Amino acid sequence: MPKPSDLLQGTLDLLILKTIAREPLHGWRISKRIQLLSGDILAVGQGSLYPALHRLEHQGWIRAEWKMSDLGRDAKFYTLTRDGRKQLQRELASWERLSSAVALLIERA
Repeated sequence: MPKPSDLLQGTLDLLILKTIAREPLHGWRISKRIQLLSGDILAVGQGSLYPALHRLEHQGWIRAEWKMSDLGRDAKFYTLTRDGRKQLQRELASWERLSSAVALLIERA
């Protein structure tokens, strides 16, 4: 069985954008939500998550704001920008095409 990190290759941006589309979250909470919603199948380590968050912020798809977390400490909360919402739609469309193609291949092979 592939490692969760292998499954995330190429989909991490989509997972992050989709996860914070509902509400602003800090990094640890993004990681935990992905893990929870995937039924503990997907795990995003700090070594992958934080570089991705910085990259998405640099691209203008998310913005960060320091706020108090539920743990009582300051944390960077990430939220989608208008461009980020557009990118999320592109990523979802791309995922649909890819997953449909894989499903067809599996059915027909």
